[in-house]
Amino acid sequence: MRVELLFVTPNAERAIETAGRTSYLSFGRQGKNTDKKFIRMLVKRGHYSVLEHAYATFRISGVSRSFTHQLVRHRLCSFTQQSQRNVNESNFNYIEPKSIKENSKTHSLFAGFMAEAKRAYSELQRLGIKNEDARFVLPNAVESQIVVTANLREWRHIIELRGSPDAQWEIRKVAIEILKTLKNNAPTVFEDFEIDEKESFVTKI
Repeated sequence: MRVELLFVTPNAERAIETAGRTSYLSFGRQGKNTDKKFIRMLVKRGHYSVLEHAYATFRISGVSRSFTHQLVRHRLCSFTQQSQRNVNESNFNYIEPKSIKENSKTHSLFAGFMAEAKRAYSELQRLGIKNEDARFVLPNAVESQIVVTANLREWRHIIELRGSPDAQWEIRKVAIEILKTLKNNAPTVFEDFEIDEKESFVTKI
């Protein structure tokens, strides 16, 4: 799994403050390092719409289609995903959950099914079926990559929802990696989120 920051709004917290001052007509109060205090005020008041003026774009790779099916449910994002129509998946890699891999019987069953899916996909291609139809036999475990862009308000929502202990393990790991990156680029916007490194989940403080 790899989570790579492609783009982020330059001086994101300054941009948020500059836009947000319009709401309060408090431009005269903007100065050096006032963005942090201003953003803390916004978050405390629940005035999250102002956070939408800054964006971040990530490339997420080495993840399953099962993961991407969950991620694309977040409607306020923009997505570009590896296409199973345009890409030949005859030798696909796949993601195997730890719970399956740790048990020899379940691992054998899983690996056998992946091998059969590859065989069926390749045989369909050999018989003249286009990728767009041969892909119907591909499992959710197939490895994929996706680029996603969202504003910082939406990233907060995704991280809170998908980083929680109840979230599925794969999307939770991604949410944690995204949070680590955003804490470096817009620390005040995300300072009320904490990562439990031992248990691998996110909490709000």
